[in-house]
Amino acid sequence: MENIYQFKIFSNFKDIIHFVSKRDISKPLENSLALHTGEKSSLILENRIDISKSIVGDMDFVLANQTHSSNIEIIRERRARGWRDKNSAVKNCDALITKVKGVMVGVLTADCVPILIFDPKLKIVGAIHAGWRGTKEKIALKTLKRMVEEFNSNPKDIVVGVAPSIRGCCYEVDFNVAQHFLEYKGLYKLLDNGKYIVDLPNINIRQLLSLGVERENIEDSNICTYCEFNNYFSYRKTACSGRFLSTIGIK
Repeated sequence: MENIYQFKIFSNFKDIIHFVSKRDISKPLENSLALHTGEKSSLILENRIDISKSIVGDMDFVLANQTHSSNIEIIRERRARGWRDKNSAVKNCDALITKVKGVMVGVLTADCVPILIFDPKLKIVGAIHAGWRGTKEKIALKTLKRMVEEFNSNPKDIVVGVAPSIRGCCYEVDFNVAQHFLEYKGLYKLLDNGKYIVDLPNINIRQLLSLGVERENIEDSNICTYCEFNNYFSYRKTACSGRFLSTIGIK
């Protein structure tokens, strides 16, 4: 479908569904899927119902009240949360893990790094929201560690998709942010104006590699939301209220 992005690396597995939604000027609010940004909720729900019916069918979505934390929640039952209303969303959480069939876990973003993960041997999926604070706290690495601890996942089995986000070409920050990432040589650059460019997606990839994830099991979209703001919401580029969804689930 033209209004979604999908990873090739996940297409080999017939027991999961995943997608990253796109901006679509033919849809209400350009296909924003966020209930928490003050837009008319009936229009957001219209978009959610439409994309759910057209792509996933009989699946229940679980979303979180994202707070730029490193908190991780394991979803152990099949019921929708944060999908039909924002009050039922998982509280104060930025990564979701589940092995429950029929559940789609997802994150909403407009520049931050969305990461989808899958353990094909144990049939476990996860969705991670990694802004600079979450990346500083190594939320992606912590999510995989939680999978190891809870389910005995082997990092070498994990398959990862790094969805569209603002990238090292465009993510300009002050030293108060950049200082947390100076250990990642080659993934930041000092500019003439005294600010820094930081490559959050590849910092997250480097963190995952440090835990034993195989590089060939990581697919990076290499899409910058700031550059491709016509296709993906970018708060930095347009100060938009829209958010796109990155989600994955076990059939």
